[in-house]
Amino acid sequence: MKKILVIDDEARMLDLLSLYLSPKGYTCIKMTSAIKAIHYLEEEKADLILLDVMMPEMDGWEACLEIRKNWDIPIIMLTARSDKIDVVKGLKMGADDYISKPFDEEELIARIEAILRRKNGKKGVVAFNGLSLNEDSYEVSFHDKNVPVTPKEFSILGLFLQNRNKVFTREHLLTTIWGYAAPTEDRTVDSHVRNLRDKLRKTGFPVDEYLTTVWGLGYKWMDRD
Repeated sequence: MKKILVIDDEARMLDLLSLYLSPKGYTCIKMTSAIKAIHYLEEEKADLILLDVMMPEMDGWEACLEIRKNWDIPIIMLTARSDKIDVVKGLKMGADDYISKPFDEEELIARIEAILRRKNGKKGVVAFNGLSLNEDSYEVSFHDKNVPVTPKEFSILGLFLQNRNKVFTREHLLTTIWGYAAPTEDRTVDSHVRNLRDKLRKTGFPVDEYLTTVWGLGYKWMDRD
């Protein structure tokens, strides 16, 4: 069973995270202080850390730096601050990912699972109604017929399939797929999604039933089963 060290000065948030993660088979070690969490790591192990940014005594950024000095444990920052400059600061200090409060439970689980797969060197196949996305070979197929996607299209499709029924804004897709410093625009996302749809249609996959446009926001992959 994977052990997740959850660090947040709000007991209510710790209980909420434990409520989300425990049914998924994770053991949650709850800490209200980053200093206490670091002392815990000196004696015990953890597979992943969920680290709040805004805390007294030692904030999440300071804690991330201290943890990185001694341990190579995946860190996901939990932050109410969604400004890109704050997110970039955390990533540069050694965080593996971030998620903004209030967060979506399914997105949090998906991010944790993705990081643990990368850490363990295990990826695998994501399947959906005959559509197959192989994370080891970076290949997409529909009923064994190859779909010639680009790396960005592969990443977009993987994000959709692993977060079905979740709305992704164009900005979210830009920052997740292209990165925070990428000099690109919303229409770049639209172009890649359009190309992905065209390629899936050509194989016979009914993409328009699942990949929908949420006007004024972005896109969503519908799970209609």
